[in-house]
Amino acid sequence: MADKTERAADTMAPKMDRAADKTGAVVADSVITTKVKADIFKEPELKSMAIHVETEKGVVMLSGFVDSKADAEKAVRLAKSVDGVTSVKSAIKVK
Repeated sequence: MADKTERAADTMAPKMDRAADKTGAVVADSVITTKVKADIFKEPELKSMAIHVETEKGVVMLSGFVDSKADAEKAVRLAKSVDGVTSVKSAIKVK
């Protein structure tokens, strides 16, 4: 019986590690999203803009509408400056 329990534990350990890694990635992604949103909100020109932020595995996706190309570029720069961001994809449209 003890042998079966030990083997079960040995086979479950890698699965639990993967689950923990996945959970950690979700937490990190949500933290990145929150930081990007906060940085965008701090900028007076972008504060009232409809910019949607999503993060998956460190990749930030920006979408929505802004008043100018400069505003879109600023949002991308802000997103890139956040710790943990590996890249930024922008689908922001100028009104």
